[in-house]
Amino acid sequence: MEQSKKVVTKTQAVKMVDLAQYQEGSIVSRTLIDKKAGTVTFFAFDEEQGLSEHVAPYDALVSMLDSEGQVVISGRTFGLKEGEMIILPVNKPHALKAVKKFKMMLIMIKA
Repeated sequence: MEQSKKVVTKTQAVKMVDLAQYQEGSIVSRTLIDKKAGTVTFFAFDEEQGLSEHVAPYDALVSMLDSEGQVVISGRTFGLKEGEMIILPVNKPHALKAVKKFKMMLIMIKA
């Protein structure tokens, strides 16, 4: 997974889908906020890329910024399209896969 290096300041308006570009055969991630209470991370998944099944010790929210992808939570598959979101419950196994390339925002609340 590649980390994007573009700088975003707290006083700058940006179009979320422009935070990073797709990279062939890769997942690009960009941490926007990393605090004790939680994180906000941008992802750009190239086609057929994904995150294998795992669990997280916190609730997380996935917001689809463009295109569409698949989210599997506890064995149940959800199709997620641009403008839609889903909550990944604490300690429930989940995975993500790009049927087509897509961009998303992941918000994880730790507190």
